[in-house]
Amino acid sequence: MKQEDYRKLISGRSSGVGAVVLRFFLALAAVGYSIIIRLRNFLYSTGLSKAYRANVPVISIGNITAGGTGKTPLVIRLCNKTKNSKFKIQNYNCAILTRGYQTHTKIRDTRIDEPAILAESCPDAKVIINPDRVAAAVEAVDRFGANVLIMDDGFQHRRLARDLDIVTIDATLPFGYGKCLPAGLLREPLIALTRADAIVITRCDQTGEKELARLEEKLREVNPNMIIARSIHKPVCAKSSDGKEIGIEDLKDKKIFAFCGIGNPDAFLETVRGVGAELVGSKIYNDHYRYADNDIADIHKQAKNLEADLILTTQKDWFSTQYAVRSTQYETPFAYLAIELIFTAGEDKITQLIEKTLAGKIVSRES
Repeated sequence: MKQEDYRKLISGRSSGVGAVVLRFFLALAAVGYSIIIRLRNFLYSTGLSKAYRANVPVISIGNITAGGTGKTPLVIRLCNKTKNSKFKIQNYNCAILTRGYQTHTKIRDTRIDEPAILAESCPDAKVIINPDRVAAAVEAVDRFGANVLIMDDGFQHRRLARDLDIVTIDATLPFGYGKCLPAGLLREPLIALTRADAIVITRCDQTGEKELARLEEKLREVNPNMIIARSIHKPVCAKSSDGKEIGIEDLKDKKIFAFCGIGNPDAFLETVRGVGAELVGSKIYNDHYRYADNDIADIHKQAKNLEADLILTTQKDWFSTQYAVRSTQYETPFAYLAIELIFTAGEDKITQLIEKTLAGKIVSRES
């Protein structure tokens, strides 16, 4: 089932007897899934299942729903932030632990999305791709001398103990339709947020203040002690296949054909509209979609038929498509929209929390 059809089904937008029956069986499966997750969390929380503790600070950036919540931009911002002089870290050496979706492929291979973005955006950090986070932590410390570990998508990976848990929640779809997988998008029941030290609400500019206030109230009901910060995904520029940067002002009133294969495609399309562009058409693929040459040709054909001035995608999709784009001369140019996570509230509290976590725990790996 396509991702778009699946979301229509679990959100209730799909109607008919067949959809009702499917939702019933998904709800049954969700009960079993929730029981397994709760049992696993109980075992780790009580110490019956032991977590490996690295001898360096571990900061986890994760989420509680499946799909894109803005983890990668936050990892990039915090990774670059922790090397700032005000943290007073000597011999700073950060490693990012990420699961990746092709663990046997080199980081800068054009088919990998998040790890390639991390490697390009955090050049001073070592990116370790391994679904086994414990093995990745050992490699980062013993082989590369890392003294700070940032675990990407780490909230559910409890085998590796962490000193700080930060969870991202998308303001446009905070609780994944309120049900656990596969009946909804929750990876864990909401009670799991009692483990979180901080929440960063993303895409706050795509919803109203009343909705944000209700969201924060709900989060504090679950965990009154955690820090809550707000952020937006700010478009910085568009970068074309020939390496040129297109300013945000220059995108206004341009006819844009957009495509993406991410967890929350609606948020990307709303961002494109938000820069003042005219969205003449779009094509949505499943999350982590691997584009073939014929996919790119089809996208270009649709864009050309709609007389688009530019074909725009996400940075994540760009790493999966740039080889096919550059290997063929297309009449309508391709580009990706560069995004930066900007805090709108609570950044000082997040900074203080990180400083407190790192204080006195940095171990120099120099001989």
